[in-house]
Amino acid sequence: MSSIFYEKNHLSYFNSTFKIDSDSFLSPLAKHLNAGDSILDIGCGSGRDLLWGVHRGYKIVGFEQSPGLAELARKHSSCTVIEGDFTSYDFSSLHFSALIYIGSLVHLSEEELPLILKSTCRALVAGGFIFITMKEGNGFSQSDDGRVFTLWSRKKLERIFADQHLQIVDFSRQTSKIRSDDVWLGYVLRMRDEV
Repeated sequence: MSSIFYEKNHLSYFNSTFKIDSDSFLSPLAKHLNAGDSILDIGCGSGRDLLWGVHRGYKIVGFEQSPGLAELARKHSSCTVIEGDFTSYDFSSLHFSALIYIGSLVHLSEEELPLILKSTCRALVAGGFIFITMKEGNGFSQSDDGRVFTLWSRKKLERIFADQHLQIVDFSRQTSKIRSDDVWLGYVLRMRDEV
């Protein structure tokens, strides 16, 4: 199970991801935010993107399942990090201007993704923004360390976003900074008013 991998390998995962330049993929979201806006980084991992938020003047909080990664994220960003499992956590008491999911939903199946988006978006204020990255492709891929990733076409992802009343504000497509054969689809989304 992926959660076991991240806890067992939290230090090596931290070392391989922390120094990546967050601005290279998060700058499209920043265009829609103001200093002082609040962000929840769901699956904050190493805390790299928390630090990005601090440097830009956002009030940013992490959410992480791995206790080892959560501790490293707190240490290196000085941010609050909530420890929990996003598949069961009640997000309805939280209120944030934006949610970010940087590669944190890549292990979810096509059936699970809509459910997790719906439950986590309870933390988003009216008119709030989302930034999400998912791996491009079809079916599944498995890395050398045994982790399994769900791959997505734009068509499938965008159908799910539409069903969740999420409007696409910006789209990007980037090659992974770690593995050159991985391509990431990045979206800035905004919750539409339900009619």
